[in-house]
Amino acid sequence: MNNEQPCSCPNKYRREHSLSLENMIFTRRQFLERTGMGMGALSLASILGLDLTAEAGPATALKPLAPHAPHWPAKAQAVIHIFAEGGPSQVDTWDPKEELTKFDGKTIPGHQGVAFGSPFKFTPMGKSGIPVSSVFPKLGEHVDEMAIIRSMWTDIPAHDVAQRFMNTGSLQLPKPSMGSWVVYGLGTENQNMPGFVTLGGKPEWRQASFLPGVFQGCNVNYSPKMKLDEVLLNISNQFTSQDRQRRQLDLVHQLNDMHAAALQKDAQLEARIEAFEMAFKMQTEATEAFDISKEPTSTRAMYGMNEAGGRGSDLGAKMLVARRLVERGVRFVQVNAGGWDHHGQLDVALARQAGAVDGPAAGLLADLKQRGLLDSTLVIWGGEFGRTVVRDRNGNGSPGRDHNGRAMVAWMAGGGVKGGTIYGSTDEFGARAAENKVHVHDFHATILALLGFDHKKLTYRYNGREFRFTDNFGNVVKDVIA
Repeated sequence: MNNEQPCSCPNKYRREHSLSLENMIFTRRQFLERTGMGMGALSLASILGLDLTAEAGPATALKPLAPHAPHWPAKAQAVIHIFAEGGPSQVDTWDPKEELTKFDGKTIPGHQGVAFGSPFKFTPMGKSGIPVSSVFPKLGEHVDEMAIIRSMWTDIPAHDVAQRFMNTGSLQLPKPSMGSWVVYGLGTENQNMPGFVTLGGKPEWRQASFLPGVFQGCNVNYSPKMKLDEVLLNISNQFTSQDRQRRQLDLVHQLNDMHAAALQKDAQLEARIEAFEMAFKMQTEATEAFDISKEPTSTRAMYGMNEAGGRGSDLGAKMLVARRLVERGVRFVQVNAGGWDHHGQLDVALARQAGAVDGPAAGLLADLKQRGLLDSTLVIWGGEFGRTVVRDRNGNGSPGRDHNGRAMVAWMAGGGVKGGTIYGSTDEFGARAAENKVHVHDFHATILALLGFDHKKLTYRYNGREFRFTDNFGNVVKDVIA
């Protein structure tokens, strides 16, 4: 028998909980919000990998990092960017100029100051016979894998601005970084690791900006001298089991879904939850990826790590970690290899910095090749601008070079690059890009092309307009693509 008493609440409370006519009447604005915006959500679902037919749940509802197909099949599946912060001198590294050497100590027509011929000798290397500076004896062994672009240029030769430009394609406005665009376009092969990892460098070089926060680069201040449990902080919980952490995260996802349904999705909240989710997943794989002690002695020796101390050993460890990350499905890794701002004592300072990079970078190329990863990994080296061909401040004391945005050099290897190639040239002194000029936007468009993207079609809608990595510019340098 049902002993339940009928509700005795007043009629006015009943009316509050009953469907009324006003619930079925919408203004035009409300109607568009509840129908048109819904169609927009369906479109967004396909872009972000949302499976609307799947069972609802935090593990399956949204997969922005799931692997995506590019616009066309491409060899390059991952990128390792060795960023030479500071602006390396083109005429002392990869662009030899005999005419500049002849004018050493003299004035050059059209230039203020005294000519500064390179103190380093260049020797043809590899089957391609590409001239290589004496500061890169080990990298010179890999010139047949490289496409060296001698005719690059940038807009403003100021460190902060030019570094922002090289990493984000923007001179002033905060925009998504190169790695964020790549992961946005391709997703990542390993859902237990970030798709974009930086080993040092400034925050704006890895920013996601207006892209969803899940595409932000994860910075790791790695050093081989650090204890393994100190490399990645705050991902392991010493007080809660993984099973309990999983249940806590599932509850957070459920609460967020309720919040989104009742109000709207909050981008910052979504990014924070994704960060917690990624930190949980990283407990199983991330720390192991940084454990280079598991590599044999012969492999570590390739990266110069058996040499006594020094910066080369530190960079070698970072290059080795970069290979281990790519091997585990990380899509984009940037290694900060800065220290190229040589206003004075260039003969000593540049040789020292080049020596720190030479062995580790050569080891990286050799290691990737022997593992069959070089064909699918695009390796990039270069800075934010080049240097002048005259002595900085007329070369009083031990001379160096000032900033120069009109001529700079970069090289690419692996990932579908046409090896043993020199593209473009500077004038007779190396001061300005002259033939087949390559702007930074062109460089970015070429990187995206090697990854299988039409840079004009890889876009993200923000503030009512479509944005892209190359802004409204950029031409692919097809001659460096195999």
